[in-house]
Amino acid sequence: MKYSKKERQKLLKQTIEDNPFITDDQLATKFNVSVQTIRLDRMELSIPELRERIKDVAAHNFENEVKTLPLDEIIGEIIDIELDERALSIFDVTEDHVFQRNGIARGHHLFAQANSLAVAVIDDDLALTVKSDLSFTRPVYAGDRVIAKATVTSRDDKNRTFVNVTSTVNGTTVFTGDFEMYRTKGKGE
Repeated sequence: MKYSKKERQKLLKQTIEDNPFITDDQLATKFNVSVQTIRLDRMELSIPELRERIKDVAAHNFENEVKTLPLDEIIGEIIDIELDERALSIFDVTEDHVFQRNGIARGHHLFAQANSLAVAVIDDDLALTVKSDLSFTRPVYAGDRVIAKATVTSRDDKNRTFVNVTSTVNGTTVFTGDFEMYRTKGKGE
């Protein structure tokens, strides 16, 4: 369907308000226009690019929630968190994150996203990784958006919290990790 510029911009604004994590590519497809047209529309409407929208959402919603580390030390952008329960982050893989030879993302970036999310989900002033069991299940490439979901699976009386992190790209699992985390507060404190 072809929209007038005014209609498209109105729908664009509403679409981004409904889903601030939608990409310019997705918007271009939705409105059957070029990515450049979407960028120009966003500029006219004073709508920031995706990365800035994500940072804005994270800063407003989670800066007082995460206790274990500052938001700027988390790899990826937290988009949802309930301390000691679950957390969700997104990480956009760029050319800087991949091997030049084959275009596959370096594993330490996926690990860093998962590990920092496992730290962030802990409701304590300090959380450290004791050990982890990791599986990389599919290659990740530049342009992929990695969504990591952390779930606290249990806590024990020895100041340990166990966190499972599953990372996906377009709904397909690319990484899993089970993290044993040390915290300063014990169970029930």
